[in-house]
Amino acid sequence: MKKSLFLTALFLVFASVDAKAVNNDCTYKGKKLYGRIKIVTSFPDVKVKIVSSFPDVKVKQVQSFADRCGLWHVVDSFPDLKVQFVDSFPDITIKYVDSFPGL
Repeated sequence: MKKSLFLTALFLVFASVDAKAVNNDCTYKGKKLYGRIKIVTSFPDVKVKIVSSFPDVKVKQVQSFADRCGLWHVVDSFPDLKVQFVDSFPDITIKYVDSFPGL
């Protein structure tokens, strides 16, 4: 009985651990995590939490040529991705950096 309870608990722990949220091609569920980004308060493509350590993506804000992983050009219209900043239950985590953006 104890052994089966232990195995069930162990299975639940491993089942709840999510695999890496961001793919190696810098996408999350098919959405690229670079380019023209619009910050919204509702109906986002991705929910993001800003952290200071161990981010999924390191982000650098740029004014043009946001064509590589981690480069964000924040816009008000015609976005590639809509992002909502949250404090809990994020889809991905980011850290703002001045150099070496990406995974």
